[in-house]
Amino acid sequence: MLTKLFPPKTIELPNGKIVIQKRSMTPLTILVTIVLTYISVRITDFDLQILVERIKEFFVILNKMVPPTWDYMPKLWEPLVATIKMSLFGSVLGAIFALPIAMLAASNINRTRWIPAVTKFILSILRTLPTLVVALIATFIFGLGTMAGTVAIFLFTVAYIGKLLYEQIENANMGAYEAMNAMGLTTIQSFRYAIFPQVLPNYLSTSLFCFEGNVRYASILGYVGAGGIGLLLNESLGWRNYANVGMILLMLAVTVYLIETISEYFRKKLM
Repeated sequence: MLTKLFPPKTIELPNGKIVIQKRSMTPLTILVTIVLTYISVRITDFDLQILVERIKEFFVILNKMVPPTWDYMPKLWEPLVATIKMSLFGSVLGAIFALPIAMLAASNINRTRWIPAVTKFILSILRTLPTLVVALIATFIFGLGTMAGTVAIFLFTVAYIGKLLYEQIENANMGAYEAMNAMGLTTIQSFRYAIFPQVLPNYLSTSLFCFEGNVRYASILGYVGAGGIGLLLNESLGWRNYANVGMILLMLAVTVYLIETISEYFRKKLM
C-alpha cells in the first residue's frame, strides 16, 4: 500500500542504465509521530505552561531534603534490611522456579506444541501485571508485611528470567542434546549436560541483574503495605517530612549502588 502511495523514483544514469530508488518514509514517519504526539497531549491533558511554572517546586522539595535527618538513620536499618531480605529471597526463589518453567516454554525441548504455548502465555500474563498491583493483591491474601512483597518480587522474577531464559534455550546448540537423547538419556539429563552449561552464565548474570532491580522495586512496594523501607518513605512523604525522605533516599541510593557494584563484578566474571 505504501508503495502505491509513494511510488519509487526512477533515475536514469549517464550510461543509460535505469535505477529504481525507493521513496524515503522519513517525512511520513515524522508526520505520524507529530500527530500521535498531539493526540497523546490532548488525551493526557499535558500542559507545558504548568510544567514550566511548577517545575521550580521540584527544586524546592529537593532543597528541603538537604541536609537529610541523620538522627533518623538508626530507625531505617531494620526496614532497609527487610527490603533487602525481601528482594533477595524473592529473587532467589524466582530464579530457581524460572528454570523448569523456561524448560517447559522452550519449543526445542518440548516437542508438544501446546505446552510451550501455554507456558509462554502464562509468562506473558505475569509480565503484564504491574508489580505494585501484584503486591496489592498479595496483601489481601497474605496480609500486610514483607510476605506480600516477597510474593510480588517472586512472580516478577519468574516472569522476567523465565522469558529471557527460554529464549536462550531455544537459541542453544542442540547437537550434544540430540546425541545424548539418542544414547538413551532422559530429557532432563540431556538438558542438564548439554543445554544447561551453555545458558548457565547468562542465567546467573540475568538473575543478578534482576536482583539489582528488585531492590529498587521493593522500596516502593511499601506504598501498598508490602513492608520494607517503602512504608517509611510513604509515611514521610505523607507528613511532608522531606528531610526524612532525603535520608531514606540517600540510604537507598547507597545500598543500590553497593549491590550493583558487587553484582556487576560477579557478572563480569561470569561473562
